Amino acid sequence: MMEFQPAAYYLPHESPMVFLEKVCAVDDDHAICEVKVSTEGILSPFLNEHKSLPAWFAIEMMAQAIGVWRGWHGMRKNETPRLGMLLGARGLKSTLHEYPYNSILRVSVTRQLQDEKLASFDCYLEINGERITQARLNVYQPDDRELAQLIQPPTSEGATA
Repeated sequence: MMEFQPAAYYLPHESPMVFLEKVCAVDDDHAICEVKVSTEGILSPFLNEHKSLPAWFAIEMMAQAIGVWRGWHGMRKNETPRLGMLLGARGLKSTLHEYPYNSILRVSVTRQLQDEKLASFDCYLEINGERITQARLNVYQPDDRELAQLIQPPTSEGATA
């Protein structure tokens, strides 16, 4: 059985913006990650008054599981983790409005199609083996030039003194 680093190792994010803890599996087309809904864990800043995690966090956890998949594959080619972009989600369905305190959330992503920059993944979130939330996420991997354009600060052209 393969050993994995914590999820943050494969992501270009830093705390508190890492929403996954454990990497359970990664292969050519899949990644499976877990996180516990807990006041002691990485999700603690995001829990509501019931100590539950709002279900809308699922999209970001799914996107980060895709990031783990990409980061793991990139590291095998000696690449550092890179920022990716979530373009959209289709067919988002959830049977819960919030994920209960102390539950273990298992996020699974399966690559459906991919080219150099675009990819589509079927994503599922399970609690105790029961599929609670699902969506298809479309993601984009910008190259260095595109990333530089996206994150550069606005120019001061046209500003008045």
